[in-house]
Amino acid sequence: MSIGAEVAAHLPYLRRYARALTGSQASGDAFVKQTLEAALSDEGVAESLRGGRVPLYAAFNKLWASAHLEVAGVPSLTSPHEAGAQDQLGKVTPLNRQALLLTTVEDFTSDEAAEIMGVPADDVDSLVREAVAEIEKESSTSVLIIEDEPLISMQLEDLVRSLGHEICGTAATRTQAQEVVAEKTPGLVLADIQLADGSSGLDAVDDILENATVPVIFITAYPERLLTGDRQEPTYLITKPFQEDTVRAAISQALFFGSSHPLN
Repeated sequence: MSIGAEVAAHLPYLRRYARALTGSQASGDAFVKQTLEAALSDEGVAESLRGGRVPLYAAFNKLWASAHLEVAGVPSLTSPHEAGAQDQLGKVTPLNRQALLLTTVEDFTSDEAAEIMGVPADDVDSLVREAVAEIEKESSTSVLIIEDEPLISMQLEDLVRSLGHEICGTAATRTQAQEVVAEKTPGLVLADIQLADGSSGLDAVDDILENATVPVIFITAYPERLLTGDRQEPTYLITKPFQEDTVRAAISQALFFGSSHPLN
């Protein structure tokens, strides 16, 4: 496989990581672009990208660590939730943020994350614990679960309650989601994208965001449908089948980064 093809296979997930790390699709994509430009201009960098995701993420992290959140010419943030993320990012240090995202959302081992970050593996575990402790200072909220598979919906309900949050409702269709939100605006939404009656979780979420600033986590078996680069992409995107620790981390991050914007 060529270097280009190997990088292309991992690119949507690197963009997801970059977006969550910076709090902005525009800023994240700018850093990814710079990483690829560095590879194109330097054969040594390009060759180092062989061997899977670890060297690609390591090249990105090296660039980001040298100038995080300071990219000239990047458009301003385009959504209220991203603005909230930008306001809150400074409260968790860059190293803590990287360690948490790499080992939860991106599912690297501690050893792999250590290689990417250039730190000892034991340090990664400590950084993750510190990040989780900081994020869990956030207050509890109400959660809407949009999911058409009953067993998964029940699993998410149990997980949400174990974190100290309440369930304001569950929905298997866009219409049901509208009915729940008509009664109470959630503080967080967990949403699948393909629902029971053929309706779309994307449309259900759009309905909610027309009237409220609410952090959203998409949990789907079809992440490629949201990682195309053709539209505004979600900051938090988890692939089914999921690990509960991944969902827990995403919930904590979403509430932490979105907490500066009160609900309507």
